[in-house]
Amino acid sequence: MDFLEPLQIIWDYLGMHQTPTKADCIVGFGNFNTNIARRAAELYHQGYAPKILFTGGLGRNTTRLFTEPEAVRFAKVAMECGVPECDIILEDRSTNTKENIDFMREIFEKQGIPHDHVLGVHQPFMERRICAALGVYWPELNFTVTSPQVTIPEYLASAKEQGMTENAAISVIVGDFQRMDLYAKLGYQVPQEIPEEAWHAFHALVAMGYDKQLAK
Repeated sequence: MDFLEPLQIIWDYLGMHQTPTKADCIVGFGNFNTNIARRAAELYHQGYAPKILFTGGLGRNTTRLFTEPEAVRFAKVAMECGVPECDIILEDRSTNTKENIDFMREIFEKQGIPHDHVLGVHQPFMERRICAALGVYWPELNFTVTSPQVTIPEYLASAKEQGMTENAAISVIVGDFQRMDLYAKLGYQVPQEIPEEAWHAFHALVAMGYDKQLAK
């Protein structure tokens, strides 16, 4: 079986498919994919929010790829896209999703940055996970999420350009799907209903060898 069919099922499930709405701040969640920074810059230029906060130090998928924090890399890309440095806020300590949320909240509150509504930008397959995590760690936040508007082949091509093999990039998606169930059981996320079709797709991809990012 070709990997694209089961991967598309998981990809579609993990996305929230929300329409961006105007916000007080755009938050770009760090990882290896600089297309998040480009998407955040695009939304900034379209007038969705007056500020961008990039959150991310080095996490499980970037420690072996880069030496500078994810937020710093993203800020450089956003400035290349024309976002003024004065409209960019950095949080460069976090190493996981919980810390992204905790440190983002700390910056908003300590610096008095308006955050009645936040527009998040993450990977397409991380939209559901960030919403589920917010439901535990900051449930009162008014939050909308979007992502780079790409297809799976476009995502994989971009991942390869940024230093990831195809197997590694697909394994990240498979691992994030597994964490939807695992992290809910551990109390890290609000439980989500997972369709049987998505579980079948997950097991098919694991059987194909896309298992490098599974939590043990």
